[in-house]
Amino acid sequence: MIEVLLHRHLPGVEAWVYGSRIHGRSHGGSDLDLVLRAPGLQRIETGRLKALSEALRESDIPFLVEARDWTRLPENFHREIERNHVVLIHGQ
Repeated sequence: MIEVLLHRHLPGVEAWVYGSRIHGRSHGGSDLDLVLRAPGLQRIETGRLKALSEALRESDIPFLVEARDWTRLPENFHREIERNHVVLIHGQ
């Protein structure tokens, strides 16, 4: 479902998963953290991010999915994510 929504709302964007759900430290209330990387690492339009977030919230996914634009995160967070992530969708 996540992949379908990403392809629908942000085609061509690479999606990485990071955080507790991929490290085995999650619990029932843990969210799934996504970072989105547009082609050429361009900033993703705010309206498109909001539309994706709304679609994720309204979906049947049984946990919260937090999607963030790579370009809006601090550089030190980039390094942390780069060290330990899983590529969900490869970009174009």
